[in-house]
Amino acid sequence: MTSPAPGATPSPNTQAILLLTAPLTVGRDRSTGVDPLTHGEYKRLVRHLISLQRQPSDLLDPEAQALIDACAPIVETGRMVALLGRGFQLSQALERWQARVIWVVSRADAAYPRVLKRRLREEAPAVLYGCGEAALLSQGGLAVVGSRHVDAALLTAAAQIGGLVAQAGRVLVSGGAKGIDQAAMAGAADEGGAVVGVLADSLERAAVSRANRDRLMAGRLALVSPFDPAAGFHVGLAMQRNKLIYALADAALVVSSDLGKGGTWAGAVEELGRSGGVPVYVRSSADGASSAGLAALHDKGAQVWPEPQDVFALASVLADADAPPQAALFESPLRTAPSIVAGYGPST
Repeated sequence: MTSPAPGATPSPNTQAILLLTAPLTVGRDRSTGVDPLTHGEYKRLVRHLISLQRQPSDLLDPEAQALIDACAPIVETGRMVALLGRGFQLSQALERWQARVIWVVSRADAAYPRVLKRRLREEAPAVLYGCGEAALLSQGGLAVVGSRHVDAALLTAAAQIGGLVAQAGRVLVSGGAKGIDQAAMAGAADEGGAVVGVLADSLERAAVSRANRDRLMAGRLALVSPFDPAAGFHVGLAMQRNKLIYALADAALVVSSDLGKGGTWAGAVEELGRSGGVPVYVRSSADGASSAGLAALHDKGAQVWPEPQDVFALASVLADADAPPQAALFESPLRTAPSIVAGYGPST
């Protein structure tokens, strides 16, 4: 998948999906006058359109009133008309995004990462905003996640893992949050590796950050978010984006996690319970640092990270990511802690 051309006009389907689902916030203006469709509402609308053998762009036709009326059981007519009538807000938003070299693709576009449709199915976000090399989103790699507040030793460990991923020529996927995420991403970047950051907020700010500029221009960094580029931080958004981090990788490593709370815990538990989810590893406590959170994730099916020391060992881990957990082999270290989706269709 090549990067969408910066400044390119989104496809008619994507324009319709943006009008229906995006807040289209511009600058400090957060008032759109009408609530965009939620993910669940959009899913129901798509199913209805498919049953009518129509697609989102058909709603933009000047003669679309009959189709809009036919969708009234799913989306009230007045709300639909108001959402589709936000053409001026959409043009303003597109201009703002293009000035920041932010691209946007929807599930109706061939450029939308197929891996998200395949792994998340209807839960794949309707729209993705991003900047940088979009082709990185289809290359798999290792996802590294963990808590925001950790000690220096764990930050160093995360950076070393990121560096090893880069040396192996694989993509490092993470969430861009302070702590483990940023340490792992920096470790990969410092080794000249490719990095995908799945952001929960502030894509606009990240896109113009001096720290990211050179890597974005060099094609070694892709920043992507399912949320409006101007969105601020919200715990709920961070929770929602976790599944994208896992879905874009071949395997995932949880370096640290609280027990029973927090975004790292919730994301790992969700992935472990997902049918067809990627293999989830947890850092071993061979260094003597026990973790109740990691032990509990192991109880839920996570495998213990075998601590690869070179690129060949890492390649072997990723190649064997689907192998059954070898619980007996790694039982002792963890027991030091108590257990407490391309194109329009059904997946558009």
